[in-house]
Amino acid sequence: MKKIVDDWRLIYKVCSLYYEDDMRQQEVSDYLGISRATVSRMLQKGKESGIVRVEVINPVQFSYNKLEKALERKYGLKEVIVVESSALDTKTESVSRMYERAALYLSQFFKDGDCIGVSMGHTLHNVAKTNRAFNKDNHYMFVPIVGGISQSTVDKVDVQSNRIAQEFAKKFGGTYTQFLSPAVFSEKKVMEYFLKEKSVSFIFDDFRKLDTIIMGIGTPQRTESTLVRAGYITEKELERYAQDGLVGDIALHFFDENGNTEKFQKFNERVAGMPPEMIRKVRNRIGIAGGENRAEAIRGAIKGGYVNMLITNIDAAEKLL
Repeated sequence: MKKIVDDWRLIYKVCSLYYEDDMRQQEVSDYLGISRATVSRMLQKGKESGIVRVEVINPVQFSYNKLEKALERKYGLKEVIVVESSALDTKTESVSRMYERAALYLSQFFKDGDCIGVSMGHTLHNVAKTNRAFNKDNHYMFVPIVGGISQSTVDKVDVQSNRIAQEFAKKFGGTYTQFLSPAVFSEKKVMEYFLKEKSVSFIFDDFRKLDTIIMGIGTPQRTESTLVRAGYITEKELERYAQDGLVGDIALHFFDENGNTEKFQKFNERVAGMPPEMIRKVRNRIGIAGGENRAEAIRGAIKGGYVNMLITNIDAAEKLL
């Protein structure tokens, strides 16, 4: 004889009264004339069998999705990823979460056979050094978009573009090339002669093949500037450019709040790398930067056409809006 607890019609009835009609277990027991213990067992069977499905919606992620769409509309971006953070997060924890999310996003965004440009700096170094592992069976080519030779390290870490390209190939799979040049020259003419050498000039052919560029977005703050710590510019020079309206740099090119570079031509013309006009022609230009203090630099990079896709955190996203 079938036990009452195995009666599927009754199990459905119990679940419907409890979840849809908001009756308490004792009320269901009294209404159907069965024990409360039987009601409890039937509710459990309802979950186990799939009659009852529990779905938990993350309201925070939903609100972040709305924020992403708002940023895309306001700035005309192809895609924005806003990384969640908690009020309990330290600045380091918040930024680390952004690096993790960026690495995951890039692993899903890259397509087999892609040629991908990378700039220099701590941001991309930290993205490549996240703990998450990815499939290495990919045919990517990573290309440094600024010169990658320097005798300096930053905080004892090599953040030059050649090293970044190598780290990205190790992280995501594929191969890499090297840009065997200093990133910044003392004189424009010296740089122009140097870049004519065949052992170096081939890199400009690689620039024309790029499908995507990944770039950090720098700020002129002396305590945080990789350019100062790498020896590319002095604190005094950086402060003078800041007084002229410098808000950020991308691929070592300085720009103001509207993305204009004219005021900083004396520095930018000595940068050995992918020219701004070439950067703007690449289909996918992904900028990675977070923190309220970087919002102005992010906005300038977008207005200048350097970036058409953005990975950031909630602090910068809210400031941008």
